[in-house]
Amino acid sequence: MTAPIDPVDLTARLVRCPSVTPAEGGALVLLEELLSASGFDCTRVDRGGISNLYARWGRKGANRTFGFNGHTDVVPLGNRDDWTVDPFGAEIKDGFMYGRGTTDMKSGVAAFVAAAIDFVQQTPPDGAIAIAITGDEEGDADDGTIALLDWMNQQGESMSVCLVGEPTCPNEMGEMMKIGRRGSLTAWFTVTGVQGHSAYPHRANNPIPALARLVDRMSSHELDRGTDHFDPSTLAFVTIDTGNPATNVIPAQTRAAVNIRYNDLHTGESLTAWMQGEADKIAGEFGVKVDMRVKISGESFVTPPGELSDLVSKSVQAVTGKTPELSTSGGTSDARFVKNHCPVVEFGLVGKTMHQVDERVAIDQIGQLKSIYTRILNDYFG
Repeated sequence: MTAPIDPVDLTARLVRCPSVTPAEGGALVLLEELLSASGFDCTRVDRGGISNLYARWGRKGANRTFGFNGHTDVVPLGNRDDWTVDPFGAEIKDGFMYGRGTTDMKSGVAAFVAAAIDFVQQTPPDGAIAIAITGDEEGDADDGTIALLDWMNQQGESMSVCLVGEPTCPNEMGEMMKIGRRGSLTAWFTVTGVQGHSAYPHRANNPIPALARLVDRMSSHELDRGTDHFDPSTLAFVTIDTGNPATNVIPAQTRAAVNIRYNDLHTGESLTAWMQGEADKIAGEFGVKVDMRVKISGESFVTPPGELSDLVSKSVQAVTGKTPELSTSGGTSDARFVKNHCPVVEFGLVGKTMHQVDERVAIDQIGQLKSIYTRILNDYFG
């Protein structure tokens, strides 16, 4: 029997791989070599220039297959000069490991890979463990976890349940897990009027007041007051752009973009229909043309509290002494894709510094996370 996998060392090795999305950076190569040497059947599922890895220990089609999902791609550094350490150096000081991806989410990947390898070698389960890791979570996500799930469906691979190892705890280890996520969509509006001289507004049709009215109406609208598992939906205009440098010219066009994070009272389709109705009203009232383009990043979903959330919660409580809050807060994650395949929840470490300069993870949290994942596996197959 080989020595246990040190998740801190594995995190450091992954951080030293410069896998800024969509670059693979050597991270998946490292994991494939490690998992293959530990008895996992590994397949690279690359699509559209994106690198992904699927690894399974145990028989395909087993009655019980526990799945882990995560990503090794990271966001760009920002201003390199603002970093006080090498962003890909995995430097350890004062109880923290520094580097891009330490929090989001190479430590999470290292923890569940280490837990899975040690578990199957020490107590081979009656069932299978599947690990799906993408290099496209921080990008458009069109060829990441979606590609893995497409390939799994084609090959007859499946997960009975899945745990996504994203950071979920706001301040302290063990305080929160995710049982769902809000939906997310972005809409871009282009309002077209008639250009003219600002001294003769009656000869033009200014699109700016029309857009301002649209922004006001949508921003003032109460989408809902929340549901049993979700906070109220939110709507935020994120930009208004006219790009007109001349103060004596009424522009022909102006544009705006809005982002909506929505709960299970809505769908992307229903919100799109509502926005189109508001745009049509403005077009009629102001005599302008309003074009709208919508991108739905993911629909809202919730995995009802039950066996899976209880399994994770009990393991977290046993290791940390805290009973995690069941939450649907935050942005989107790849759980929005996994939920179409099997029940899914998320649990990971504290995410305070993700995407920041000098991103860092507490060393002791990495070990705690491996212990939690190990206990989950023991209880699931026990």
